[in-house]
Amino acid sequence: MTIDPNTLIARARECLAEAYAPYSRFRVAAAIVDDQGRVFTGVNVENISYGLSMCAERVAVFTAIAAGSRRISAVAVTSSGADLLSPCGACRQVLAEFAGPDVPVYCDAPDSPRRWTVAELLPAGFQAAQLGGKR
Repeated sequence: MTIDPNTLIARARECLAEAYAPYSRFRVAAAIVDDQGRVFTGVNVENISYGLSMCAERVAVFTAIAAGSRRISAVAVTSSGADLLSPCGACRQVLAEFAGPDVPVYCDAPDSPRRWTVAELLPAGFQAAQLGGKR
């Protein structure tokens, strides 16, 4: 399946205004594609107690999981304020749970999207095998 990064970033941009960021004013949106070609989006949702906030990437992943997805094929992230941002550490670990190491992560940038793979963003991520589990 071919995934156009610009189209995926555009899907993330479409929901950016829905982000709930009254404290930081830093809106983030994400779009993911599952292995069936379905696109799911998410936005950051802040809480006055910052630790209870949720990042856009995890909202998108959890929405996909709730719809029956189990594998992610691509990710795109955009924001209202950064020239370039990438997923935080927690989001990187969640992505690694549901995406293979070669899955592309596209981050919106002024000139053209920046592309990383999940493995490049999280080179030594915690894996199920470390707990004796299989995935």
